[in-house]
Amino acid sequence: MRGPDSIYSCLFLFLWFSICLVSFISCDTPGQQELPIDEKTMAKWSEPYRNWYYYSDHVVPPRPNIVGFEDVKMTDVPTIFQIAGNAKWYMTFIGFDGTGYQSFIAESTDLVQWTNMQLAMGYGSEGSFDYGGVVLGAYLYENYDIKAPRVLRKKDGNYYSLYGAYPRQGGYELRPGSEGVALSADGIKWQRAKNEPILSVYQSDCQEWESSCIYQPWLVEHQGVFFNFYNAANGNIEQIGVATSEDLMHWERHADNPVLSHGPKDSYHESFSSDGKVFWDNDHWIMFYFGVGRGGAHIMVAFSRDLVHWTSDEVPLYKSGGNPSGLDQKYAHKISLVWNPENETYYMFYCAVDKDDVRGIGLITSRPIQN
Repeated sequence: MRGPDSIYSCLFLFLWFSICLVSFISCDTPGQQELPIDEKTMAKWSEPYRNWYYYSDHVVPPRPNIVGFEDVKMTDVPTIFQIAGNAKWYMTFIGFDGTGYQSFIAESTDLVQWTNMQLAMGYGSEGSFDYGGVVLGAYLYENYDIKAPRVLRKKDGNYYSLYGAYPRQGGYELRPGSEGVALSADGIKWQRAKNEPILSVYQSDCQEWESSCIYQPWLVEHQGVFFNFYNAANGNIEQIGVATSEDLMHWERHADNPVLSHGPKDSYHESFSSDGKVFWDNDHWIMFYFGVGRGGAHIMVAFSRDLVHWTSDEVPLYKSGGNPSGLDQKYAHKISLVWNPENETYYMFYCAVDKDDVRGIGLITSRPIQN
């Protein structure tokens, strides 16, 4: 004879089986996150990041005159962060001196005037994978929300950053590039955390799309997993892939890379979809990246619900040549975005390249600010 306990047990088993069945069906059926995001939704999601106001000059000039590094003649790859308990903003950027790249750091109290420039991480030793260049800028942050402070997070007592690396000196981005991981006790001075690259073209799982060169990483932590969004080249085509890790030291490439391909002919990202910067924006992921096409490099945007399937908005957020001064006439790319709660303004730093290939750090803002 069945009593109440037996009935409840049967009911529990039925509910449990139903949940499992639904989960199983959901896993085998393409989910919402795998579908392309429609144009109407993309237009809504991208609207807050359009209609920029330009700052008329570089915030870090091509020749910043850093003490002891006066040969630096081009600056590139800005990345903003903060340190807990410190009101200052920090920016790392690379300086090219004709030999290769080194990563420098500057500080600011207003996100416009940058001072106290000094070396953050220099060339690796001769023969090493980072002998020709060290490009910091993929930091482990406390929070990846789009409006969250860009505060560095400590792991095992240190701050961490992935970085782009080049093995040869004598030019700009000499192939084949790779990626390393660096650590810092104070967020100012950085050093290798591992003496071998975490991603390189020589690894057995390197795919054809990335076989010529691996460039800059971008780090995101989500639900205990580290994601590395990185751009890489096969010949003259650059695209964005992703690798994952549980410890920052050992990485596994996604089987379906690249996750963001270059665009169709005559698009604004016809040959490059590169240098993705990923944040959580309310109920979806947003990636700022640069595209190369239609005669320039432009700031683009793509969206995802799962960090793997991305849909690109074909309309640039900002086109090269937007600044009347001409400082970004050729390229506007490699952005760093930060929200300033004090004036409720987005500051987007980027590498601005003029018609003569002179590179410096430019700035556009979501509201007008004083020069």
